[in-house]
This record gives sequence, structure tokens and C-alpha cells, in this order.
Amino acid sequence: MAFDVASLKYDTAGLIPAIAQDHRTGEVLMLAWMNAGAVAQTLATGRVTYWSRSRAAFWVKGETSGHVQKLVELRLDCDRDCLLVLVEQLGPACHTNRRSCFYRAVRAGAEVEILAPME
Repeated sequence: MAFDVASLKYDTAGLIPAIAQDHRTGEVLMLAWMNAGAVAQTLATGRVTYWSRSRAAFWVKGETSGHVQKLVELRLDCDRDCLLVLVEQLGPACHTNRRSCFYRAVRAGAEVEILAPME
């Protein structure tokens, strides 16, 4: 059965959350948003493409930074309203130069940094 990007459940703005995960380690790298065009472009090119809500434009991960996400597999959740994007991450995923955007944790009631910027 062929995949149809229109079969996904987008929110009222036409967006769907996409969680990027390292395909080898399982590490959650980031959360971003896609629209139908970004999903289609990702599948067509193998380069993960998101929809930038702040710029209202496509955002090909790594296009300016060089920190590319190569698509390994696109997975859909059971409700078809969230995507899991398994990637090969080249360099940091976060704009703070960290491997993951999830570099803070709440431990014993305090917020702590658990991941330093990459060298």
C-alpha cells in the first residue's frame, strides 16, 4: 500500500509533531514540526525537512549549520498524529550546539544541565 501524506492527522495549522531520534542509540534528539510538504520532501530527498513556525518556511535540517539529519525511517504513531523520525545525525541536533535539545532535567526538584555543548 502506497503512503499518502494526506492520511496523517495534522493540527488546525496543518502541522504534525515530529520527534527526531538517533536510529543507532535511540537517543531522542529534538522535536520539531512538519506539514504535508515537509513530510513529502523528507521522503523524496532523504534529508529531514521541517516546517519552521517562526519563519513560516521549510527548514532542511543542517542546510546552514552542516548538522544534517539523514532519514533512516519514518514511523507513524497509532493515531497518525505524531511522527517518529529515525535519523543519522551528523553533528549536534540542537541550535545550542548540543547533541540533543533535551539537555536539561529536573532532579530532586532542581533543574540541572545534563549535556554540555559539543566541542
